[in-house]
Amino acid sequence: MKQCRNALYQQRFARVFDYIYAHLDEPLDLYQLADVACVSPYHWHRLYQSVYGETLAVTVKRLRLHRAAGELVNTGRSVEKIAAGSGYAGVASFNRAFSEVYGMPPARYRQEGSHTVFVAAEQAAAGIAMESDAMNMHAVTITHQEPLVVTGLNHHGSYMNIGNAFEKLFGWFFMQHADRMPVRMLAIYYHDPSSVAEADLRSMACMSGLADVELPEGFSRQTLPGGEYAVLRHKGPYANLAGTYQWFFGVWLPQSGRLPADQPCYEEYLNNPRDVTPAELLTDIYVPLAPA
Repeated sequence: MKQCRNALYQQRFARVFDYIYAHLDEPLDLYQLADVACVSPYHWHRLYQSVYGETLAVTVKRLRLHRAAGELVNTGRSVEKIAAGSGYAGVASFNRAFSEVYGMPPARYRQEGSHTVFVAAEQAAAGIAMESDAMNMHAVTITHQEPLVVTGLNHHGSYMNIGNAFEKLFGWFFMQHADRMPVRMLAIYYHDPSSVAEADLRSMACMSGLADVELPEGFSRQTLPGGEYAVLRHKGPYANLAGTYQWFFGVWLPQSGRLPADQPCYEEYLNNPRDVTPAELLTDIYVPLAPA
């Protein structure tokens, strides 16, 4: 009976996150989202915060700025268009909000943010930088990993939006299996976003340690293969990960003398974007290696 009651709340949280991700460029308020959840606004705010540990307003702001950071790093859209697409009334209010979270205004972030250190990857490929300097720009370790069973939700589309699947996964976990903490939070990425259309990208938001639990509809389970992996620790916003991958595959891997195995990469998230600033986020990238 308890699981049935919790499932009703999970469905409501899922509807709300689908709605938020689809309407980040529009006004979103507590009463509107309570209506989407079909929960009284008098209780919705308290219910949401008890599960997710932050208010809905903070969640919406975090997701809007995450998407904006991705567009600043990975597209040529103007700051004005990014601000308008992020639900802000004007560029000034967008600049203030972005600076508060990312430590500098959007235009400066595009030019000087931590993602710019990966220009060395392009320089190395063009023969401009010394190969030894480019190779040693980040520490990569080679480790042996045992097979790992993970449970989660599949995501289709832009990797920048995989957070939608994670929010639903976390809501289910918190309401059904919070006593199983700690778990590892991971994501599997099946395609190279530079060679596959965004709409066709597939990924999976998942966590470890739940191999024996019953799964609700839409959830799935798989095993990450064991073997040798090259591991790089990325520090900074998730929006910058594309540059990290570029260096990993464009500089380190060719110069390492190793070949990637025929299986997907995955990431492990070592801290929570609700608890730390984007600059403090830690992500381990695991690239599977073919036998030497």
